[in-house]
Amino acid sequence: MNILKSIVIDGHFDLLIDVYEKRKKGRKSVILTDHYEKFKKGGFNIIVSSLFIPDIYIPEMALRNALDQISSLYLEIEESNGKIMLCKNLKDIKYAVDNNILGIMLSFEGLEPIGNDIYLLRVFYELGVRFAGLVWSRRNYVADGCFFNERLEGEKGGLTDFGVKVLKELEKLGMIVDVSHLNDEGFWDVIKFTEKPVIASHSNVRNIYHSMRNLTDDQIKAIAEINGVIGINGNGYFVTDKDEENNAEGLVKHVDYISNLVGVEYVGIGFDFCDMFSDFHRDSLNGHHELVLFIEALEKHGYNENEIKLILGENFLRVYKSVFDD
Repeated sequence: MNILKSIVIDGHFDLLIDVYEKRKKGRKSVILTDHYEKFKKGGFNIIVSSLFIPDIYIPEMALRNALDQISSLYLEIEESNGKIMLCKNLKDIKYAVDNNILGIMLSFEGLEPIGNDIYLLRVFYELGVRFAGLVWSRRNYVADGCFFNERLEGEKGGLTDFGVKVLKELEKLGMIVDVSHLNDEGFWDVIKFTEKPVIASHSNVRNIYHSMRNLTDDQIKAIAEINGVIGINGNGYFVTDKDEENNAEGLVKHVDYISNLVGVEYVGIGFDFCDMFSDFHRDSLNGHHELVLFIEALEKHGYNENEIKLILGENFLRVYKSVFDD
């Protein structure tokens, strides 16, 4: 398959926390130096970068850290000689694809940066944020996150009253709601209150690998029923507990399951590669440059070219078209 004929979107990557931490140490052009060639070798057009806030910055420094990460991206774009751009709408995405420019989009991974101040959502929207993962795997003013695996804890909560107001404001602004990392209670609250498609940018199938970070069959069906998309997570912690299956074949098992359950139209990729933050290998691929291995596995499992295009980016693009401005 010729990936040059497809739009290729990674719906979730912790790019900017890496960029920000390295720029603090004096580095410049981190994306070009450390990531760009891997993105291009893989054929990626659009990378959705999370604004992930480490625990050490919460609560007092969450807002500043998120703004610093966005500022880092703006500086990286200035240093890129036109190779990188920020995409805020469909027109930007088309321009990036047509001109072979790497498009970066911005997503909250937890709404800790706004605290309990809903007015900050407008500020972040103006800065270019277009996706909102309501939580990471912890509690904030909006909702409760889920732990990666079951642990002893007190009473769980779903969306707070503030969380419901945030959900409505996100939809009003034209930001896509992301349910990855929400606990089950919060997930079903989103489904109850949402009026637009939602995504699970980087979540796999709980029936294949039992982690609270993965989706149940009913949750997969609920996302499909409102025309959303599930991004297959390439972080092996959510793929399998068998080393021999922690690879492209293991990823495609999750694709197969979702496709058989609700249809290939609801599958994307949100690889969430995290080996760069770890001292040992756990990602199912060695990076974005190995996308071809994933494509080959899809072909081996009988997916045709049009179906693979849907998975690589067209499904996510469908959701973008239903929410974003032209």
